[in-house]
Amino acid sequence: MTVLSKELTVSEISNIWSSYLKNSMELQFFTYFFQTAEDRKIKKIAGRLLHQSEKNLKQLQDFFSKENLSVPRGFTEKDVRINGQKLFSDHFILFFCHDITQLSLSTYPSALSESTRKDIRNYFEITLKFTLKIQNEIVDLMLSKGIYQEHPQLKMEDRIDFARSLKYLNGFKGGSRPLNAPEIANISRIIHRAQFSKMIFVTFSTIAESNEMKDHFSKGRDLIEKVLSSLRDIMENEHIPLSSSGDYQIFDVDTPPFSEKIMLFFVNTCLGIFCFTMISQALTSSLRSDIVIKLLSISKDMSLFYGKGLLIAIKQKWLEQPPQPAGRQV
Repeated sequence: MTVLSKELTVSEISNIWSSYLKNSMELQFFTYFFQTAEDRKIKKIAGRLLHQSEKNLKQLQDFFSKENLSVPRGFTEKDVRINGQKLFSDHFILFFCHDITQLSLSTYPSALSESTRKDIRNYFEITLKFTLKIQNEIVDLMLSKGIYQEHPQLKMEDRIDFARSLKYLNGFKGGSRPLNAPEIANISRIIHRAQFSKMIFVTFSTIAESNEMKDHFSKGRDLIEKVLSSLRDIMENEHIPLSSSGDYQIFDVDTPPFSEKIMLFFVNTCLGIFCFTMISQALTSSLRSDIVIKLLSISKDMSLFYGKGLLIAIKQKWLEQPPQPAGRQV
């Protein structure tokens, strides 16, 4: 048996299925961004991302076809009004592209590491290489426009030291130590991410047509504001400067450019995955007890919110079931 004739593993099927849904969603957003972006350089970025999504979907469709697996439905041109009015400013579009490529950088490496068949590894290797290249170009463009959200720059102590007592873990008044570099980096990362997430919720709550979705996205906005307030307090108490919120300008539109289905999927998948990934990373490298407690509280609140989003998706018949082993129907 050759490597190429080897049957796909469950991990490989799961990863190409998830990649298909993700790319079909991205294709709709990138097509809309390419149509509505006015800045030449930002339009070029959106166009390249659009072209890559089309290539990815074609390759993924070939995988499903060769393995006699059903091609996921995912998202189609019905989920976006390509010729609709401009909703996002060009800078917001660039932030959106940056966010989606960050999601790819958090999912493609694990998909690559879990794959054994050569053609699947090649696919994720190629997509990862493209993502790394375009992400660098997006960051360079953001820096040139002065809109990139920098992390704090602080002078570090030039010495090696070791914790001398359990007081190092204390984060409450009267015994808390100053934040260390990993803790500052974690909190800054979550705050920057939350600022983008908040504006997505503001935008989607504005353009959603049903009261149910307006209410859900509004609750997401309020929850993110609570996260921002909680974590900003820690930074302000330590007099650590934070970059201002990004340039997230939105415009009034007569007709929503996106379906509620694709908006909810973006919130559940892109914002949700990043939320829990960042919090998990922060929990593993934050040692001060007050930070750990705040992060656990945020994780609990977010779990409840995203759980509600899944219930809505099931109720609306928007949740496409992942591949199921034969003879084990739900």
